[in-house]
Amino acid sequence: MNITKHDRFTPIRTALAACAISALACLPGIASAQQKLTFAIPGIPPIFGGTIALVAEQQGFFKKHGVDVAVRAFETGAAASRAVATGEIAVAFSPTPLVVSQVSNSDVKLIGIYGMEHPDWLIGSTDPNATCASMKGAAVGVDSVGGARSIALKTMLMGSCKMNIEDVQEVALSSNGPAAMAAGQLKFGVLHIDDIPFIESQTKKPVKMVVKQLDSRPVDHYMMLVANKDKLAQNRDAYVRIIAALIDAQRFMRDPANAAKVAEAAKPTGRSADLAEKALKAYLAMEFWPNNTDGLGRKNIETLTQVMKKVGNIKQDKAPAPYERIADPSVWRDARALVKP
Repeated sequence: MNITKHDRFTPIRTALAACAISALACLPGIASAQQKLTFAIPGIPPIFGGTIALVAEQQGFFKKHGVDVAVRAFETGAAASRAVATGEIAVAFSPTPLVVSQVSNSDVKLIGIYGMEHPDWLIGSTDPNATCASMKGAAVGVDSVGGARSIALKTMLMGSCKMNIEDVQEVALSSNGPAAMAAGQLKFGVLHIDDIPFIESQTKKPVKMVVKQLDSRPVDHYMMLVANKDKLAQNRDAYVRIIAALIDAQRFMRDPANAAKVAEAAKPTGRSADLAEKALKAYLAMEFWPNNTDGLGRKNIETLTQVMKKVGNIKQDKAPAPYERIADPSVWRDARALVKP
């Protein structure tokens, strides 16, 4: 059969026309990245650690890397991680102690793809004479029983105060514990470092730091960006692009010239511009957000995993999950390749 010139090129023209109609679908990896994805940050109002996601959204870094991402606040990191595990949302910042316990106890389909290694947790008090001993039987503000602040309270009590969680009364307040302390409703609370200037600005009195987690356990891990293992395998490119946006956001936040813009992005946390800029300096100084690393240090995560086993968060009949089951650093490595040096 003779094939004319017109006949030979018709399939090519048809394919090009299809690309013109939907150009992104003709580029490998881009089409899958364009679906709407939800990025959860913990706390209502959100904790200051979630500011990196707010910056990535407001400064257009998600769009820059080809992903359509909406940042959404969840009441707690535990609630956010459950939403990721069920496939309801794409990613969430969730407390690492909770993640390693969930994975070890129930093989929950979560995997860490980015992390924050340095906890800023502390037990603070509006009582200037507060000590570990004076906490006995006292009410202590946490996010939820079994949540991030609750787990931090348990480990700090055991590590520094030689007390058990049953020796205090946990009061579940989401991220509103600092406000309750500022209002005089509580004397003790598990706090982030940015909570201290907020409380002091309201009470006009200094907050007593009873215990700092970094003092009791210098090698630790605070929080992970978790994904659903199955969803990650199905749409890995989108997750790589989310991490690339966070790398750009972290760089943006480290530039002192952008401090006012970062403070503006942090408005959902409830911090004033002045308090947000002060908090930003403190967090950058401790490299809270990883600087040119994935934030998934093996030693940090394995040390924390053993602590979770020791304090009983990993069940007696369960073995701690290995590092490779908890974290996947390869996503950050691929994301790093997308970002300019």
